Amino acid sequence: MNRARRYIVGGVAIVASIFVFLVPFAFIILTAMKDKKQAALREFSWPKEIHLWDNIVEVIETRDYQLLTAFVNSSIITVASVTLLVIFGAMVGFVLQRRPSRWTKIVSFFVLAGLIMPPAVVPTIWLMQSIGLFKTMHGFVLVQVAYGLSFTVLLFKNFVSTIPRELDEAAIIDGAGPVRLFFQVVLPLLKPVVVTVIVVQAVAIFNDFTNALYYLPGKQNVTVQLTLFNFQSQFLTQFNLLFANILLITIPPLLVYMFFNRQIVAGMTAGAVKG
Repeated sequence: MNRARRYIVGGVAIVASIFVFLVPFAFIILTAMKDKKQAALREFSWPKEIHLWDNIVEVIETRDYQLLTAFVNSSIITVASVTLLVIFGAMVGFVLQRRPSRWTKIVSFFVLAGLIMPPAVVPTIWLMQSIGLFKTMHGFVLVQVAYGLSFTVLLFKNFVSTIPRELDEAAIIDGAGPVRLFFQVVLPLLKPVVVTVIVVQAVAIFNDFTNALYYLPGKQNVTVQLTLFNFQSQFLTQFNLLFANILLITIPPLLVYMFFNRQIVAGMTAGAVKG
């Protein structure tokens, strides 16, 4: 009976996953393959004529190849943000786990507060304008690091607890200082959670729409998510081009999840179970 129940629950989960993930993705592909008139109907149907390649070419060429510029900008922002998140998150997580002090509880409180409290958009914009970082890519990188640091620190802190303290003591006896101990002994052992942080945060930052809209307005530093405005306005929306654009900016994160799915699960479960 228990085995039959597990099969039923598994079957229901698979069907639900199909409706939640595959059906919307199929709708995106089908709409991107249609012409302007048929796409405007927004029906879940096979296109009369396939215009996928023409739509993709038009999307890429729109506004002097703005989509290509947006891909470059989003890639730079993602790589820079994830690099800082990995370095700072690993350092803070290591110190909180291995070097407890009277400040540990205070820092842990602020880390948890960063997960619970919603971001304050207007004060952040005011602060960035005051120091000259508003509408700049490096300012937006700092915003992404600030928003993702709490989650990253918790992952690293839990995973550091799985590393035996004897390794630290042996490295210190061999003459390793704090910097060498962290970068040459501890950090290489954090590979599973590093991969998890890279994939999860990279996809989240690459797909970020609201923060880019708030902190990086304008055409000069446009990101891939903001290119969706190219094909919709108050009175007219080109759904065939809009969904072709969505398809293009969805493929990179989808491929990342497909290839690194096992590493994500391994890093999350190892830090959660053993921490």
